[in-house]
Amino acid sequence: MKKILFVAALAVLSLTAGAQAKFAHVNFSELVQLMPEADKARATMNASSKEAQETYQAMADEFNSKYQQYQQKAETWAASTRAAKEKEITDIQQRIQEFEQNVQAELQQQQQQLMAPIYQKAQETVEAIAKKAGYIFVFDKSTALYVDPAQSDDITAAARKALGIPEGRTLESLQAELQAQAQAELQTQQQ
Repeated sequence: MKKILFVAALAVLSLTAGAQAKFAHVNFSELVQLMPEADKARATMNASSKEAQETYQAMADEFNSKYQQYQQKAETWAASTRAAKEKEITDIQQRIQEFEQNVQAELQQQQQQLMAPIYQKAQETVEAIAKKAGYIFVFDKSTALYVDPAQSDDITAAARKALGIPEGRTLESLQAELQAQAQAELQTQQQ
């Protein structure tokens, strides 16, 4: 679908090229990832993921405890007790599997819900900048194969400013922040 739209856009561009059309490009992916709202969404997602991991670990611990007990005492139990304990262990396994499946879907849905307004805000900001400057087409540099900077204006800086993204913040600095957070969390868990 994107290829069809891209080809159609190129066809329109070739028709309007003689009319001194104004083109721009923006790194949309960078904008979305660096927005302050994305930081909040990541924090919410991390908290939800951590809670899910804790729940999973509690379920796994329960399973391991029951299974170890079963292994140690199974031969001393009556057949009905052994059958009841086997059913209990099987039920725990099923609950763990269901939890794994459900939590992944729920986390994906939560991420989509958190990111939708962020994408919309970025989209509206780029559109407003483009309309104000009179651009007829804005390419997403993060998905375009090639953008000629001599024939297309980069409006990423204007969009960054309008979205409240700090000047020195880059994808590399974001990656460093996320790695530092992960290391700090890992050290906290080890203590």
